[in-house]
Amino acid sequence: MPSLPDQPRSALGEEAVAFPCGGRQLLGILHHGESASKLGILIVTGGPQYRIGSHRQFLLLARAFAAAGVPAFRFDHRGSGDSEGPFLGFEQIDDDIAAAIDAFVERVPGLERVVLWGICDAASAILFYAHRDPRVAGLVLVNPWVREEEGEARAMVKHYYGRRLLDPAFWRKLASGEVALLASLRDFGGSLAGWLRTASPARSSQGQDAALSLPDRMAEGLAAFQGPVGLIISGRDLTAREFEDAAGEPHWRRLLADPRVARHDLPTADHTFSRRVWREAVADWTLSWLKRINQDGATER
Repeated sequence: MPSLPDQPRSALGEEAVAFPCGGRQLLGILHHGESASKLGILIVTGGPQYRIGSHRQFLLLARAFAAAGVPAFRFDHRGSGDSEGPFLGFEQIDDDIAAAIDAFVERVPGLERVVLWGICDAASAILFYAHRDPRVAGLVLVNPWVREEEGEARAMVKHYYGRRLLDPAFWRKLASGEVALLASLRDFGGSLAGWLRTASPARSSQGQDAALSLPDRMAEGLAAFQGPVGLIISGRDLTAREFEDAAGEPHWRRLLADPRVARHDLPTADHTFSRRVWREAVADWTLSWLKRINQDGATER
């Protein structure tokens, strides 16, 4: 990732942009990049985050993209950061994403298409939206959020507790009394009971009339979007493990095996890429992927 000096926004080619959505005013920051670029990156935020991101992640990523010539736009959706309105949750921000794309395209002459970049539940929101907007050229999905009660309980049993039982440090702490054994057993029992309860036949026999699960609705969105997709997965992140568990289903495996999907794993990284080396790896891979899909002509669909 390029190292940028501490300069005023104007010197860095950054501009604050206020734009409307549903009768409310939203705020975003535009990173201009190259004026002749026809393709830009829109960073979608989710959860309790706003446009700066954990560890200034979105700010630094946007500056890296712009320094490489790719205009970038990061914004606060309704109810977050400096934007007006109630917080609606990641499943209800289609209008916010559309309004941000409108503002982005309007402010960058010649910009025709955008790549949507999102982490956690922003990646999930992107899958709900992307296939509805022909201006979306591609997606970068980072540790997508698929959490439901069953998936969370299964992931805790399979990945968290399973890893602890194989960790010699855990047994040393247990022997020395540093681990509260009864409390740990209660937590494990609660997670196991939750997994068994939600995976019971009574739940699975609800039939075709039952509402689709969050992972299945995300899969529908991915199937409906025909452009290139980049998938970035952290190795030390429970959210990523939950996604991998959900993506083990046959319909997900078929989708992820499609040649238009490129995956990049960072085995030592945490959920938000809190170390500089991880954040730079994410920026570098995103830019390489973007260059590759441009060379392949994959943004035309």
